[in-house]
Amino acid sequence: MNLQKIVLVTGANKGLGRAAAERFAALGCTVLVAARDPRKGEEAAAALGAHFVALDVNDPGSIRAAATDVDKRFGRLDVLVNNAGISGSAQVPPQEAYDQIPSTVELDMVRSVFETNVFAVIAVTNAMLPLLRRSPAPRIVNLSSHAASMTITSAPEWRTAPLPQSAAYAPSKAALNALTVQYANELAKDGFLVNAAAPGFCATDINANTGTRTAAQGAEVVVHLATLADDGPTGGFFSDEGPMPW
Repeated sequence: MNLQKIVLVTGANKGLGRAAAERFAALGCTVLVAARDPRKGEEAAAALGAHFVALDVNDPGSIRAAATDVDKRFGRLDVLVNNAGISGSAQVPPQEAYDQIPSTVELDMVRSVFETNVFAVIAVTNAMLPLLRRSPAPRIVNLSSHAASMTITSAPEWRTAPLPQSAAYAPSKAALNALTVQYANELAKDGFLVNAAAPGFCATDINANTGTRTAAQGAEVVVHLATLADDGPTGGFFSDEGPMPW
């Protein structure tokens, strides 16, 4: 990867976002750690030798200000990683997320999950597109999940697994996959590669650190998709093992 690539990762002060930012920094990229908490963001950026960008993905004013900040300081963007996301439940293991059960789920919770995991991705991506268009090889990576795969979640073994069903998180990530395809289709003519990444069940705050993989392991597919050659795929859904079923 060109050592001068400018990479922005949302929600990069911890978890998968921070692990991805760390990997990008190790590759020699100019890394922009985007986070809504200035103290945590500044601390993460300093630790990684990166730059902090204040960004609350649910705040339109913050999104506009972040795009202006990146424009003034760097003039362009080569890679956007839409990592910021929420489960909607408290920080509990997935098997304890009983508030996601479809027949009893609170609609306000579903709306809040879609607000962050889907609508905010549209808002951030559209704000950053003018900067990405200045790149000779623009890349967008959206953080999805194995739970977004309807092929996987409709399988008998998933239905009998000791997990509550997910009426908010899984559908939001499936919607994100659909959105990824739509952006990929629109932007292909402009040289963009837009893909969704399934990092696997990584130990992060979102699952009370019960995941079986490390954040660093989960970040590998993100970095791979962000560093694809010009003839790489677009509009796809990938884990580190290859293409994922929809």
